[in-house]
Amino acid sequence: MPTALVTGASAGLGRALAAALVRRRWTVIGDGRDPAALASAAGEAGFTAVPGDVTDPAHRAALADACPELDLLVNNASALGVSPLPPLARYPVADLEDVYRVNVFAPLALTQLLLPALTAARGVVIDISSDAAVEAYEGWGGYGSAKAALDQVTAVLGVEHPDLSVYAIDPGDLRTAMHQRAFPGEDISDRPLPETAVPAFLRVLDERPPSGRYRAADLLVTA
Repeated sequence: MPTALVTGASAGLGRALAAALVRRRWTVIGDGRDPAALASAAGEAGFTAVPGDVTDPAHRAALADACPELDLLVNNASALGVSPLPPLARYPVADLEDVYRVNVFAPLALTQLLLPALTAARGVVIDISSDAAVEAYEGWGGYGSAKAALDQVTAVLGVEHPDLSVYAIDPGDLRTAMHQRAFPGEDISDRPLPETAVPAFLRVLDERPPSGRYRAADLLVTA
């Protein structure tokens, strides 16, 4: 069975992706910062839980130990940053550093660690992007610029490792806890559930298009 590592698998899109891969008979390892939430998700979906924070080098090493063979890495764990979203002129730099640490540095560090296993499998790397990476939304300068940096990291990795399939995928606005934090006090029930984006990711796995940046909405429309 192929093996996948999904970060941020305790809730939202990560949990939905992990569950979908298990249903496809993949061996799935998932991580998350909340051990109880991760254990609940793992028990329900059937994946192996390795709790911890992806910004912690020791935790990344534990993840690598858990999957010596790896076909798919999904860098899904993300941090929104300060809520309510502040303008860049007032963004606390220490908080912005935390956003970059989670959204850019940790995915790259984990990918570096797992490249030998992924290369041996001619595997897939999926980094979760956002429309805020390419659109200038007021208040989204911290999160959006971090996702833009992740997009560029993803693109360069794809060029440098042509034997791998390396994707940045924008799932669109989804009804998740992180998205709710971006709109405190607002009703986001009109946003689709994370499960609705999963078929786009599965299509990428099945068809292996050229490495690059893709929007889930486009993949779903053309499916």
